[in-house]
Amino acid sequence: MKTRRPKVEPFWETVPLAKMTPAQWESLCDGCGKCCLHKFREDDGSLTLTNVACRLLDVTKGRCGNYAKRKQFVRDCVVLSPKKLRKMDWLPQTCAYRLIGEGKDLPEWHPLKSGDPESVIDAGISVAGRCISEREAGPLRQHVVEWPDF
Repeated sequence: MKTRRPKVEPFWETVPLAKMTPAQWESLCDGCGKCCLHKFREDDGSLTLTNVACRLLDVTKGRCGNYAKRKQFVRDCVVLSPKKLRKMDWLPQTCAYRLIGEGKDLPEWHPLKSGDPESVIDAGISVAGRCISEREAGPLRQHVVEWPDF
C-alpha cells in the first residue's frame, strides 16, 4: 500500500529559489537519481551519459543510501544551491531545480504535486532499476546510454 502525502501549497510558484527555506529547497528534489549517474565531457564539450550510479545510490529505489552524509563519503558529490545551480548545465531537463530556475512549473508526476513519493517511479522518470552501481560497473565507456532526459 502506497503512503500518500498531502499535496503541498505551491510555494515554488511564489518563493524564489534563493529565498526558500532548507525544507522547501530539499522538497523540490523528486528523487529521480539522474544527477547521481556518472557522466563525462567529451573533448568537444558535449556531455556523455552513463547508467553507472554513485556507490551510495540504491539502484533498486533510485535514492541515496546516506543522503545526510553523502559529501563525507563521496567527496565530489555536488550539493546543489541556488548559486551553484546557474553553473550546472548537466542537470536533467526534468529536474525541479532546473525547471523552477527557468521559470517553469513542476510536472504533474512530481511528488509535491501528486502527493505520492512513488509518482516519479510510476512516471518512468526515476533511474530505479535502470542503473548499475559504480562498484560493479567497470569502465564508464562500456555503459554509455541515451535514456536519461538531459
